[in-house]
Amino acid sequence: MAVFRRERIAVPDARKGQIVYKWPDLNIRRFTKAIVAPDETAVFMYQGQVAGTLPPGQHSVDATELPFLGTFVDMATAGNQYRVELYFISTREFPDLRFGGRIDDVQDPQTGLVVALRVFGEYSMRVVDAPSLLLRLTGTVDVTNNDAITDWVTQQLLKVLRTDVVSNVVRNGWPILGLAQYVPDMERAVIELSNTQLQTYGLAVARMGNFTVSLSDEDEETLKGLAKDTAYSRLAGSFQQYAAGELQLGAGQGMAKGGGATGGAFLATGVGVGAGALQQQPPQPPPPPAPGFSGGGPGFSPAAGAPATVECPNCHTQNVATARFCSSCGTALAPPARHCTNCGVEMAAGARFCAACGHPVEEAAAAPATETPPAAPATGEQPATEPEPPAEPK
Repeated sequence: MAVFRRERIAVPDARKGQIVYKWPDLNIRRFTKAIVAPDETAVFMYQGQVAGTLPPGQHSVDATELPFLGTFVDMATAGNQYRVELYFISTREFPDLRFGGRIDDVQDPQTGLVVALRVFGEYSMRVVDAPSLLLRLTGTVDVTNNDAITDWVTQQLLKVLRTDVVSNVVRNGWPILGLAQYVPDMERAVIELSNTQLQTYGLAVARMGNFTVSLSDEDEETLKGLAKDTAYSRLAGSFQQYAAGELQLGAGQGMAKGGGATGGAFLATGVGVGAGALQQQPPQPPPPPAPGFSGGGPGFSPAAGAPATVECPNCHTQNVATARFCSSCGTALAPPARHCTNCGVEMAAGARFCAACGHPVEEAAAAPATETPPAAPATGEQPATEPEPPAEPK
């Protein structure tokens, strides 16, 4: 009786990091011991078809223990070898796999601007069906580089992200600057949708981490600037009033820095334009509270955050900010205007000379005209009274 040398078949330590390892010898001796690690699955292939699988453990390569091998006996070796391909598939989780890139252009629901979204992160994957991986993705080749598998999985993730993130922004009105608050929802959706596609190939995404959705520097600066303008416009009451205030502030800052272009003429022009803008605009109701930008709440509304009334100094009644007289007692809410009797220019309270023509202030002209009651007779006689009408005859 011939004695056959027993061999052991297992994944070499230097190749333990491979997802798919192909045993190099196509002729496997009978009674060889196949050692399958706890995180592996062994698959026998013949002419592109799955012949059988081995779970973790130590197995004797013999048709007595593995009946499916009886079909692959090499009769040229008197039945002492099996001509079949053997693959070891790692089923452990492979972490720290990175993905990222530009996914698509999307319109921000808050501003209407079209921006380009980018996504970056990490994920871990594992094999859940070894035969499906061989039949539908890798084929019968020795996959020495895992990138052939992980790069393909990354493309599937980006495809799902392109569909899921954009559809959620459009359907749910997610603000672009506030997408960070929806990251947990996106992670769950991406894992679920990705695994639906990867299941056919025997793969699954186990988890994701460091998931980030970002914008280009230019798009982010544009959106933040628009968010600032929106917030200050609500604070000022309208965009025109905010713009006029910015103009005056810029002129004042330029003069403080001593710039050559900030002389008196420039400052006067800036102030005049700003004041003209404020005077030309009729009183407008405060804008309604808008959804605002994520992280900033509902935005500022003058009706909610700033006093919109003025108190009467006489009866303390609250009046609207634009009122000139108290609605309760009629008291003037602002001092009466004073005009120069020479040129008619309005003068500030307490001025002694006109700022336009230098004419001295006349106190009589400054006082508002009032009606005087008729003087009493000098002789001390009582004023004549109208005679009573005669009584009607009875």
